[in-house]
Amino acid sequence: MTDPGSQMPHSRETDRWLEPGKVNIQIVYVSYLLGFAIGITPLIGLVLAYLNRGAADVWARTHYDWAIRTFWIALLFVVVSALLSVVLIGVLGFVATAVWIVVRCVVGLQKAAREEPITNPESWWL
Repeated sequence: MTDPGSQMPHSRETDRWLEPGKVNIQIVYVSYLLGFAIGITPLIGLVLAYLNRGAADVWARTHYDWAIRTFWIALLFVVVSALLSVVLIGVLGFVATAVWIVVRCVVGLQKAAREEPITNPESWWL
C-alpha cells in the first residue's frame, strides 16, 4: 500500500496556459480583443501579463511589456476620447483607439506564434 501523499501529482495539459510562454502570451492578446465584447477580459489579460513578465524568457518578456503598455496607453486614449466626445471629435478617437488595439494585438499574436520578440516594446506605435 502506498502513501497517497508521496505520489507526485500529474501535470495537466491545461495548466500550461498559466505558465509564461507562447500560449499565455496568446491568451493575453486574445483577452484584449475579447474586451470589445466582454469588458472585463482585458483586465484578466493585464493581470496575466504582470504575473508572468518576471519569469518569462527574453523574447516573451518583450511581449508582456508590449501588452502591458498596450493596456495603459489604450486606457489613456479612451479617457482622452471620452473627454473630447463633448465636441464630437472623441468619437474618432474611440475608433482610432479600437483600430490601434486590434493592430497591436494582431502583430503581437503573429510574432508570438513564431516566438519572435517585439522589436521595440516601449513604442507607442507598432
